[in-house]
Amino acid sequence: MSQGNLSTGISTLRQKLSELFGAHRVPAGYRPGTTLEHLRRNLRLARFERLAPAAATVVTDDGGLQLEIVERTESQWLMHLVMTEFVLRVPASRAGTGRWELHHSGAIRRTGIRCRQHGGDAGLSTVLQAAIGNDVALYQALMPLDFKRLRIDLQDGQWSVRLEHMGGSEVVNRMPAFRRYIALSGEQRDALLATLRGLQRVLKTV
Repeated sequence: MSQGNLSTGISTLRQKLSELFGAHRVPAGYRPGTTLEHLRRNLRLARFERLAPAAATVVTDDGGLQLEIVERTESQWLMHLVMTEFVLRVPASRAGTGRWELHHSGAIRRTGIRCRQHGGDAGLSTVLQAAIGNDVALYQALMPLDFKRLRIDLQDGQWSVRLEHMGGSEVVNRMPAFRRYIALSGEQRDALLATLRGLQRVLKTV
């Protein structure tokens, strides 16, 4: 077999395996929009508009914050998780590219906010970390916020924030069969919206 044919064969095999076992397959028993509907009740916002069964846009009551919310599934053995991801988009006042992950620092007790860069312009990391740390209201909202993942991207003149909270999610088990929704509490709702408002405010000036 020639090198070209071998490469083509390996590529085809990888594609088929990805289709068979890939994480992007819809899990059995997944009901698009069910978790989003639970979250809608938790958020208590008047402007909640469905874009698709598993996606929506929301606007805060004062009109100052507009977000996209999408469901994301993760398959595990005999069960799957449904997470909701909040997406905020902010026009950038500077050129450049980058990707950052925000985490709480501290092994047992939260001691601060750490900003890790995963690509792009190195100089932006210091500027972004300082801007987040110097915004007292944002810092106070982030510290109690129980987020699982918080990513910030800069590309094509736009900041994108993707925040996945530990609440507003659902565990679906196949054997034994059960569904459990993990609610977004009132305190976490307030911290979540304050965090996204703060990031919008900071990113407009970075």
